[in-house]
Amino acid sequence: MVMDIFEKCFTYTDYKEVLAAGLYPYFHALETGQDTEVVIEGRKTVMVGSNNYLGLTSDPRVKQAAIDAVKEFGSGCSGSRFLNGTLTLHLELEKKIAEFLNKEAALTFSTGFQTNLGIITAIAGRNDYVLCDSENHASIVDACRLSFAKTLKFEHNNMEDLERLLSKIDDKHGKLIVVDGVFSMEGDIADLPSIVKLARKYGARVMVDDAHSFGVLGEHGKGTAEHFGLEDEVDIIMSTFSKSLASLGGFVAAKQDVIDYIKHNSRPFIFSASIPPANAAAAIAALEIIKSEPERIQRLRDISYYMRQGFRKLGLPIYEANSEITPIVPVMTYTNEPTLVVTKMLREEGVYVNPVLSPAVKPGLCRIRTSYTATHTQEQLDYTLEAFKRVFEKLNITAGK
Repeated sequence: MVMDIFEKCFTYTDYKEVLAAGLYPYFHALETGQDTEVVIEGRKTVMVGSNNYLGLTSDPRVKQAAIDAVKEFGSGCSGSRFLNGTLTLHLELEKKIAEFLNKEAALTFSTGFQTNLGIITAIAGRNDYVLCDSENHASIVDACRLSFAKTLKFEHNNMEDLERLLSKIDDKHGKLIVVDGVFSMEGDIADLPSIVKLARKYGARVMVDDAHSFGVLGEHGKGTAEHFGLEDEVDIIMSTFSKSLASLGGFVAAKQDVIDYIKHNSRPFIFSASIPPANAAAAIAALEIIKSEPERIQRLRDISYYMRQGFRKLGLPIYEANSEITPIVPVMTYTNEPTLVVTKMLREEGVYVNPVLSPAVKPGLCRIRTSYTATHTQEQLDYTLEAFKRVFEKLNITAGK
């Protein structure tokens, strides 16, 4: 019998079964722009499932910057940065990012996922090791798979396990420790002080994925390194434009020599079209707002603390992260079926959330991922808490169930 490579497609029924049960939670189309309140299927819905942390996707200044860029530069770049796809806008954005993060240079990529692919596959070679937190983002996992380096995973935020792995690597091998700054499914912050200390001890370099930290952590929103006062100790900082920077794309910031090497050796960078003018201009405008309006960052922290306390007061089981100020607050539902049911019931209550199912997390650790925006109103926050209370009471979900 000849195996048909499409056989797996024809026999894939998981999503169809969930769809038939009326519990399919994905691909719901928004009929309005991304904001704290959106319209889905004709209904106004409070959005607590977005990564629009500072609320800048709907800011008139950001939108106008994108419009002006299209008028001046057109809708796209029609080529790679390596060739005809570099605009003055890209260079301006990279300069501003490098200056903001106190790094020598920066480089933009077309997506955040691609940024991690581009950095790690360029930097980590056959003679190298990449040490990854077990809860790192999928883009880091795939980047390690595509690189020729050997990948070692350490238990989540477990510094003893990280040191155990580092101690086994011969000095003749290069070592890169890669962690999320804020872990997107938990809201935990990486133990960067301990990581930096171990990196010094064992001659490793440190890379932080600040996708969920940029605009969130640090006095000025510079991310995890600023939060811990370790800006000079982190070798590579990457982040995305699709969260706090209200656009699309990603960047890496590091020493000039490192950026030059990535620029000339990263296949995901070399062989991809550059981000469109509107994206670059929107990111520049958003960055200027972050610098001039630090109160947004403080408001986001206040909201994050308020929601954690609110869920606790209601007796709802939340994932207890190692920080009270990150805007990712998971509410535990433990197994797949109640997670899907809760998601549907909350949507019917007018609250949009993100279900996190196994195998994306370990069995028994399914959750509802809620995330917050600096522009959420008090009324929207309280309505969300009331909706959760009603749904969890109906389903009788408590800690450990």
